[in-house]
Amino acid sequence: MHAPVSWLRELADVPADATGADIAAALVKVGLEEEGLSGGDISGPIVVGRVLTVEPEPQKNGKTVNWCTVDVGDHGQRVTEGKAQEIVCGAHNFSAGDLVVCVLPGGVLPGGFEISARKTYGHVSNGMICSARELGLGDDHDGIIVLTELLGADAAASLQPGDDAIALLGLADEVVEVNVTPDRGYCFSLRGIAREYALSTGAAYRDPADLRVAEGDGTGYPVHLTDDAPVEGVVGCDRYVARVVRGVDVGAATPQWMRKRLTQVGMRPISLAVDVTNYVMMLLGQPLHAFDLQTLSGSVGTRRARVGEKLTTLDDVARALDPEDLLIVDGSDTPLAIAGVMGGEASEVTSATTDVLIEAAHFDPISIARSSRRHRLVTEASKRFERGVDPAVAAAAAQLAVDLLVEHGGGTADPGATDVGEPRTPAAIAFDTALPTRYVGLDYPREEVLSTLRAIGCVVQDDAGDAGDDVVTVQPPSWRPDLADGPDLVEEVARVRGYDQIPSVLPQPKDGHGLTHGQRVRRVIATTLAQQGLVEVLTYPFVARDLFDRLGYAPDDSRRRAEALVNPLSEEAPLMRTSVLDTLQDALRRNVARGHRDVAVYEVGLVTVGREDAAVAPVPGIEVRPDDATLDRIREAVPAQPRHVAMAAAGDASVAGPWGPARPYDASDAVAWVLTLGTALGLELEVQAADRSPWHPGRCASISLPDGTVVGHAGELHPKVTAALDLPARSVAAEVDVDGLIAATGTPRQADELSTYPAAHTDVALVVDEQVPAGRVEAALRAGAGEGLESVHLFDVYRGEQVGDGRKSLAYRLTFRAPDRTLTTDEVSALRDAAVAAAAEQTGAVQR
Repeated sequence: MHAPVSWLRELADVPADATGADIAAALVKVGLEEEGLSGGDISGPIVVGRVLTVEPEPQKNGKTVNWCTVDVGDHGQRVTEGKAQEIVCGAHNFSAGDLVVCVLPGGVLPGGFEISARKTYGHVSNGMICSARELGLGDDHDGIIVLTELLGADAAASLQPGDDAIALLGLADEVVEVNVTPDRGYCFSLRGIAREYALSTGAAYRDPADLRVAEGDGTGYPVHLTDDAPVEGVVGCDRYVARVVRGVDVGAATPQWMRKRLTQVGMRPISLAVDVTNYVMMLLGQPLHAFDLQTLSGSVGTRRARVGEKLTTLDDVARALDPEDLLIVDGSDTPLAIAGVMGGEASEVTSATTDVLIEAAHFDPISIARSSRRHRLVTEASKRFERGVDPAVAAAAAQLAVDLLVEHGGGTADPGATDVGEPRTPAAIAFDTALPTRYVGLDYPREEVLSTLRAIGCVVQDDAGDAGDDVVTVQPPSWRPDLADGPDLVEEVARVRGYDQIPSVLPQPKDGHGLTHGQRVRRVIATTLAQQGLVEVLTYPFVARDLFDRLGYAPDDSRRRAEALVNPLSEEAPLMRTSVLDTLQDALRRNVARGHRDVAVYEVGLVTVGREDAAVAPVPGIEVRPDDATLDRIREAVPAQPRHVAMAAAGDASVAGPWGPARPYDASDAVAWVLTLGTALGLELEVQAADRSPWHPGRCASISLPDGTVVGHAGELHPKVTAALDLPARSVAAEVDVDGLIAATGTPRQADELSTYPAAHTDVALVVDEQVPAGRVEAALRAGAGEGLESVHLFDVYRGEQVGDGRKSLAYRLTFRAPDRTLTTDEVSALRDAAVAAAAEQTGAVQR
């Protein structure tokens, strides 16, 4: 929002010596953001010039420049050389006879850019013919300023070559540019900027909306408001003011002072009716629209668009309307405009218009924002409506527009006025005046809090008086829809005193107990896997509906019970993952596809366990805190979200080199990673053969705690799965329940005392049925050998004629050691025989 200092002085008592920088600093003090300063840094000679000749000259680079002579009055070359000013210009939107703005050598443009005579394109250019951007009047740089178009023919007729353009265009007037945040919609007007300046400095403020208005008496132009499809339960238009001015000369010139101010705020003057509505919008923040009364059918009103409807807007684009679009329609139900965004072509004010209907309405911000984005049409009106316009200013804005049209267009206002609808008023807030002190940490006396709230426009009902009650009732002003609760008011109190008054204090951490057990376990897991050479990745926990089929899950697999998102980021992945491998495999595939042949990755993350009962959580309102029963129902409906860790790898575990051939990843690597985690956490995990998707049934192992609880699986992925997921063949993976590991640990483990006596080794070979797991045989050996057994290691598996079909030979090395003596041969043999006997009894093992 651009705020010319001269215009601001009319609304607030700005000191005569205050600069634009001073005003910007005052606005920053109350929380507004300074975007920039313009004006005030221009010096002459900058004059009006009349183009005498224009000679196009094509250049070798394909560009065409114009060699021009310009009459600049008694300035420049007319004084020194007795001839017209010679200037090279690259623009082409002017011709001989046009009045333009020329900066002559010695002039200084915004940013300290000094102009001098210089040779270019084979000529000496004595100055510059200026565009709007070069003068700091806007961003238009496509062509130079033609004063007849900018000021109007009547105003330009009185100009003479050599006239001072700085005074003519207000170039010496400083303009403060403010970035308006979404919660400060009222600052999209000079009214709002002036109020904030007065609030910051204590200067007197004059509200431009404080004027006598014609009240809606039912005799004005008929207006009907309907909304059969309100957005989120809020009607699209809750106030509509209509005023009629007849006999307007729409061709009348816009007064120069109005054109100047519109130019200063970045708007291009167009015609009297349009300029008046834009001027009022910039002054009061209320967008207006002017309709040609003769094109209407007896009344105007609002409704939602219907399927298939179209409207050609003022930018000459035929737009397909959406049923959520709020429209302005006439008595025959014909669409006239997209409410709050842009008017339609059929009812616009033209040179033939004599009677004008002025609309000043209040529209729902959500409806306007959605329509603006839906049609990719951001206008000055939509920017204000979607941030919140003061509903109480509509009548004053319409009255001011009527007065200006009557004064400068010679029209006559109808005595009747239409004002229908009842806009919502902000809800009153029960506010504890001690809250700012508690929230901010500074001492805000009660009287300062109350005076600040009144200064920003709130009505404060202080029933306590001297009773000492700190709670008051605060009614926010109509232009502050962002004030909804106590913390909002705390922010107002803090910003008015000044954010710079709030000290920067670093929070002091409380004495604690360090990381929780669960946090320590997760760190051990991540560190251990990284030390094994795996790389940690993070994936989005969303999966496609057909993923479970590609992973080969059985129809009754509990992992198919996935929770669906109401508003997924992508329609292709609407489900929450039930396994970290669901998404980790995609990271593996992407890395391989991008040329990383040997990859090993892991992820620690949450999974969502779908509920069989499909409980639905209630959706309470935001007005008050939900009761305990509602909160309990919400918690009950939330599915369990345990934490898992998954690993996946493809390619070679060790590359080929002088040391030998490469070794690809295999199922044993995945199992080893999990067992290494168990060792790092002090758990003796047990491994058994298993059959579980998505692993290969013959190369899959289940991982169990000592009590038999299965906490994960590891092995080689099924060939069908790797093909379906576009993964390399023989890819391996593992997944473990981290929460299960956390629950199984936590009790301090006493370290075993190391024995200094020698160990005794003995080997046994046991023949068992093919279906007997090696882990079960190992467990039997441990149980039979007793405490004297230090370790058991499987070092060979044999299948062949010597053991028979359906049988296998497992060779174990048993290590025995006593804590207090050296074991004898007989003691070792007895312990070995006891171990073999236990294996024979529990697994049917036969010693070879």
